[in-house]
Amino acid sequence: MIIPKGFVKGEVVKLKQWTHNEFSITVNANISSYTAGQFTKLALLDSNGEWLRRAYSFVNSPNHKAGPSNMEFLIINVPNGSLSPKLAKLTIGDEVYVGDKPSGFMTLAEIPAKVSELWLLSTGTAIGPFLSLLDENETQTRFEKIVLVHAVRTKAELVYQTLIKKLLQRYAGKLRYLPIVSREQHPDIMSGRIPELLKNKRLMQAINIYPQKHNSFFYLCGNPAMVHDTRDILIELGFEKHLRRSPGQFSFENYW
Repeated sequence: MIIPKGFVKGEVVKLKQWTHNEFSITVNANISSYTAGQFTKLALLDSNGEWLRRAYSFVNSPNHKAGPSNMEFLIINVPNGSLSPKLAKLTIGDEVYVGDKPSGFMTLAEIPAKVSELWLLSTGTAIGPFLSLLDENETQTRFEKIVLVHAVRTKAELVYQTLIKKLLQRYAGKLRYLPIVSREQHPDIMSGRIPELLKNKRLMQAINIYPQKHNSFFYLCGNPAMVHDTRDILIELGFEKHLRRSPGQFSFENYW
């Protein structure tokens, strides 16, 4: 077997099943250095001997205790997908191939220096790269306020609750966590979609934090509909897309 160019062999060292179709996989492999918020690709052979590849974000900081070679990914098993059902069947010790050159610009380095209030808006598995960012010491020391929003369909999909509780303790009041569930009603959890909750200010009212153009920055990561609609609402609210040549207040990454 010839490993595809740009990939290295890795080994599954940990698995966690969150729901019937959502799971985390930890792979040990030696790849090039990466930064919190970035992604790489996972690859497996199909039954015809063809390589299946897909990009997944790191859930872990490269500076975590287990070291950068232990990489965690949060994955949805798409029933008609090509790669995810195969990843879902892997067990401890199995081989999986990892892209050697991580990429992505949803990092701390891209956020303008003046920002003191960071908003992380995610849907589904797109919370992964935000957990990576939050595990960085720089995130904790650099910002005065951080809001982590995670919108899902059901309460069971609010993953990594133990980790989030530890982060809340570690940030000692700097971090606010806002879960949102769209298809169930829970008295202690907000219901709806991120764009509408931004537009009607319920998101801000829930935590009594109101973003300002001079010191706030939004990262949007998730399904394209959320990203598109939230972008439009932010523009309505007077915020501008961030470009290196023209600093703004929000940037985004579609998650498929």
